Amino acid sequence: MNKPAGVWNYVRGFENLSLCDWPGRATCIIFLGGCNLHCPTCHNFELAWDMTSLPAIDPVHIKSYLRDRAGWLDGVTVTGGEPTTVASVGELLWELKKYNLPIKMDTNGMRPEVVQDLLHSKLVDTFAVDVKGPWAKYPSLTGHAVSEIAAQANMQRIFEMAKTTTDSFYFRCTQVPGLTEADLDVARGYLPQGYELTIQKFVPPRRKQEHAKPNHEERRPVGDVVI
Repeated sequence: MNKPAGVWNYVRGFENLSLCDWPGRATCIIFLGGCNLHCPTCHNFELAWDMTSLPAIDPVHIKSYLRDRAGWLDGVTVTGGEPTTVASVGELLWELKKYNLPIKMDTNGMRPEVVQDLLHSKLVDTFAVDVKGPWAKYPSLTGHAVSEIAAQANMQRIFEMAKTTTDSFYFRCTQVPGLTEADLDVARGYLPQGYELTIQKFVPPRRKQEHAKPNHEERRPVGDVVI
């Protein structure tokens, strides 16, 4: 296999079928490497912080699968990592749209300008947006990759889009260690009227000891991750 070129080089994972990733739909999942956050609780930490440690997926395999199985699928999920950080992600989505399947993208919401472009270009049908928790906890929840002020500003832009395109967004929060029920209530209060916050169970990531060193998310302090 030749090394995938361009945006396809970021494709570092592929799941043929999922019945639970996009509620009510049977989808395949494409995983893109790279992320703009350093969440201590990240489950896909290798994909997010060191994608070259994972093999690139042959685009021919994915395209062949979609060509042959599109009639059995209800959609495609594009996830990460953080897909909005991938250069030319629109090119990948444009190629996927050829298979006439709706596309869901998972995002942390920290690049609302990219979300807006993809939404207006009709390259993504639904965005699943992760609300990490109260704004004040965003620094600790993201490995200090984003400030409280920036998190609030970015997410409020996402919420404004959600108000005008009600079928294109849903919101979820993973109850990581340190997030209390009161924190979840605060996060629920941020959402536009008519939206619910889906609470996801935290699954501890499998890490090697070298991923638990202080000063950076992937070198995180051991123990409770939310202050």
